Order: sequence, then structure tokens, then C-alpha cells
Amino acid sequence: MRPLPLAAALCALVLALLAASLSLGYAPIPLRALLGAGDPLHVMVMQQIRLPRAALAALVGAALGLSGAAMQGYLRNPLAEPGLIGVSGSAALGAVIALQTGLAAAFSLALPLMALVFAGGAVGLILLLAGPRGGSLTLILAGIAVSALAGALVSLALNLSSNPYATFEIVFWMMGSVADRSLEHLALAAPLIALGAALLLTTGRGLDALTLGEDAAQALGVSLGRLRLTLLLGTAAAVGAATAVAGAVGFVGLVVPHLLRPLCKARPARLLWASGLGGAAMVLAADLAVRLVLPDRDLKLGVVMAILGAPLFLHLIYRTRRGV
Repeated sequence: MRPLPLAAALCALVLALLAASLSLGYAPIPLRALLGAGDPLHVMVMQQIRLPRAALAALVGAALGLSGAAMQGYLRNPLAEPGLIGVSGSAALGAVIALQTGLAAAFSLALPLMALVFAGGAVGLILLLAGPRGGSLTLILAGIAVSALAGALVSLALNLSSNPYATFEIVFWMMGSVADRSLEHLALAAPLIALGAALLLTTGRGLDALTLGEDAAQALGVSLGRLRLTLLLGTAAAVGAATAVAGAVGFVGLVVPHLLRPLCKARPARLLWASGLGGAAMVLAADLAVRLVLPDRDLKLGVVMAILGAPLFLHLIYRTRRGV
């Protein structure tokens, strides 16, 4: 599919889902309330509740989809996803510590800030473990080690927790959700996700060259060290910010690039922006389903994404096997 029609179709889908997310819910509200027109109660709900939720759903999906496409392109592995390098697990560890120590109750933005600090620390540790000249295999091993350590520490915090309320909050936060988020969360996450996306989008040329192999990419003038550093920093900023405000939302960075790769003719540079738009559409659709399917229950976004993403990914695997 040509880039322009694909971009137009994905942008139209994201805008349609964004409009549906703003107007639909427990009680339908006209979109004019977004501009301050109409019932004051509708205006308050639209601007203070639905706008941050819809915007964060789109940003989180874009961050995860774009990061997943970048990781798969760099590692040349269709099973790669943003959590492979331990950023999301480390961000979750920071959030768990904020909840366990009571910082989240004392300061509203303590949880996302702690998550961002730990995500940045994870990238620093991965760079230290992988070394300045480490290849993709070293990066994978370092990421797995950091992710396993973060997961073990999260389990330890849950195991030793003496506060049942903190444990309850930790478990529900780790399920992933964009509900009850404010404009403060949006203001915190949006600049970092935008920075991470800008860094990742600059890796397109290098990822295209890398499809020919590392030696060929270097012969074409691609600096693999700079490419890896840009990829890690961009993924840390985008995924760290997304995890900080939404918790653990899986399968987006894994499934979306697979769905869109045939439409992009398997070109990593084209797949980057397509996966960003596709990820935004998928998370917006999943969050809309959360609000409409069981409006009286606190159904979590991460649970819905796992229910939808796992069968879809299994179908993609089966289709790939048949093609082979």
C-alpha cells in the first residue's frame, strides 16, 4: 500500500476513535462541550475527565506501537517488543515503590515521576552492561537481566507488603488503565512521549540499512553505536512515560507492527510511523470497549489488551506458519 493512502486511512481511524472516545461513555456528551459550549457539567466532564483519558490512550498506544516497531527493526526479530529491554518492568518497579512507601498518597505525581526515574535508571544499567560496542545479542541479554531483576523486586515488594490497601493498589495499577487520569498526567507524559517518538523516527534510515546486515549498514555510513543509543533513549522516554501514567499495557508493541508490516512492504522506516498511528487506534478502541462493555465495573485496559492481543498474535503466528 502506498504511504499517503495508508497514512490518511490510519489518521482517519485515529481521529474517528478519538471523537468516539470523547463523546461516548456512561452518558453521551456532544463534542461541542470540548470547546466550553453547552451544559457546564458536560463541559467539566469533557475537559477534565474524558479529554485526558482519550489523549493518554492515544499517546500510550502510539508510544508502544512505535517502540515495538523500532525494537523489531533493530533486533531483526519479530518477537521483540518494548518490554524486552526492561524499561517497562523498571518503570513498574518505581511505581510499586511509590505506592508501597506512601509517596503516591502524599504527592499526586510521585508515582509517575518514580516510574520515569526507574525507567531512566534501567537504560543506564543496560548501556553499562552492554558496553559501548555491544551488539544486538548483548543488548537482548542485558535487557532480559534487567527485566528479570525488576520483576523479582516487584514480586518481593508484594510478598513483603504489610499494607493490604497498598497491595491492592499495586495489583490494580499493574493491570494497566488510563481511567481517572488528569491533565497533570497528560502534561507530564506528552512531552516525554513526543521526545521519544522524535528520536525513534530518526532511526528509520539506519533500520532500513540494517535489514541488509550490520556490515552492510556500516558500509552505508550507519553508526550502529549511535543508532543503538538513539533507540534506547527514545524507547526509554516513550515507553517509560507511557508506563508511568498507564501502568502495564501489553501486546501493543508486539501485535501492531505485525498487522501493519504487509501494508508497509516490510520497510522499517515506513513501519515506524504506521505502527505509532496503529497503536494509538488499538489502545483507543480497547479503552472504548472498557467503558462500553462493562460500564459499572472497573475493567482494566491491560486485561482487555491481553484478551484481544493474545488470540490475534496466535492467529498471526498460525498464518505465518501456513505461509512458510
